[in-house]
Amino acid sequence: MTQKVQTLLSDSKAARWLALFIVSFTMMWGYFLTDAISPLMDMLGVSIENGGMGWSASDFGAFNWSYMWFNVFLCMLIFGGIILDKMGVRFTGLVSCLFMVAGAGIKYYSVEYIAPGGEAVMLGLNHQVLVACLGYSVFAVGCENCGITVSKVIVKWFTGHELAMAMGVQVAVARLGTALAFLISPGLAKSFSMSTPLFVALILLTVGFLSFMVFCVMDSKLDKQLPAVESSSEDQFKVSDLKYILTNKGFWLIALLCLCFYSAVFPFMKYATSLMINKYNVIQEVKFSAFGSDFRMPLAGLLVMLIPLGNLIMTPIFGRVYDKQGKGATIMMIGSVLLILVHILFALPILNYWWFAAAIMVLLGVAFSLVPSAMWPSMPKIIPLKLLGSSYALTFWIQNIGLGFIPLLIGIVLDRFCIDGTIVRNGVEETQYNYTLPMCIFAVFGVIALILAYLLKVEDKKKHYGLENKPSNN
Repeated sequence: MTQKVQTLLSDSKAARWLALFIVSFTMMWGYFLTDAISPLMDMLGVSIENGGMGWSASDFGAFNWSYMWFNVFLCMLIFGGIILDKMGVRFTGLVSCLFMVAGAGIKYYSVEYIAPGGEAVMLGLNHQVLVACLGYSVFAVGCENCGITVSKVIVKWFTGHELAMAMGVQVAVARLGTALAFLISPGLAKSFSMSTPLFVALILLTVGFLSFMVFCVMDSKLDKQLPAVESSSEDQFKVSDLKYILTNKGFWLIALLCLCFYSAVFPFMKYATSLMINKYNVIQEVKFSAFGSDFRMPLAGLLVMLIPLGNLIMTPIFGRVYDKQGKGATIMMIGSVLLILVHILFALPILNYWWFAAAIMVLLGVAFSLVPSAMWPSMPKIIPLKLLGSSYALTFWIQNIGLGFIPLLIGIVLDRFCIDGTIVRNGVEETQYNYTLPMCIFAVFGVIALILAYLLKVEDKKKHYGLENKPSNN
């Protein structure tokens, strides 16, 4: 048995890190499309007569809300987790990639070929916004299920090795996709058309799909070396085993912590570019030439990009700390405290300068690196491998409730309570928003996340999950 373990493909450091790079590369382009429109809220809001789409803050909020339509209301994430545990990572991953590509195509079609404006068709949304929402919903089914698949891939390939660091690297690479969205989407939209970022995302997602097919070849080879392990972990999964997850207090604390923490980060990032413009008056543009064309990138989007760039650097580092020192629940508590501080600073009517906003963004990047670096590797310490896909799926399903409803809530709050009139920027009249109330809402989610992280630390002490313990092999 010892000799067999030593010859596994996953025991080759080069092989397992290559597998990680491939699946992370696929997820990176999923995250790129997730936020391809996020920095464009103010551009989308410009009137049709002035070359915009005429989207209100409520339209923008509804669009982001649509991310959860199929995943939550139709329970596609839960079904995806069950399929993952029954069918394995290759089948689930390939199907997920197809959903991402299809959803990206629908989103691109809606912005490129459907005229903006018009009467409401459904849910108070006009034809263009509604089709864009449907495309985003289809894409979200693929992206979220691909996310849980990649998490199980990492556990499968890195258990017994640098698991937390590997998960940190995957998160970091995914955040690079987010950073690229904030970096190039505004420039592409200003230099070409509003649909150009979506077209670029569609091409990149197709490349990511082809990359995942390469991983499938590697994973098939690993499975041939592990028939006994594969049988015990995936083939024996039963739906009745879900009772173990649903009755596990540790699972619920992590899932609810995920909900509250991410509800204060991802929805915030959807509106962060608008915050930079409306509160900190960051309307400057960075201009440069490339590929024979002139590009204009708003500085506001570049400031928001500091968040995922911070993830890119710090998440693997904090993951390695968890691998070496433990203290997982403590790391999550520290990240939650920083999250609260960030939103309080954004809410206070002080230092309305771009450099102060940049400093807060860096601080949020640290918080956003701390919690995921410990949260995701903690799940395998609480839930057995054969149920891991379902546990991640249930967590993502709960998380999607926040990722959908919170942007919708913020959009409604902005339209009803936070309009301070209009202002002319770069010769175009735009709505002026006050972001104090939305920042307070985000801070409340941070407080709840802190409480849940503390309760998780208490539960770990009772159940001896090992979240706080220093690993014995270190």
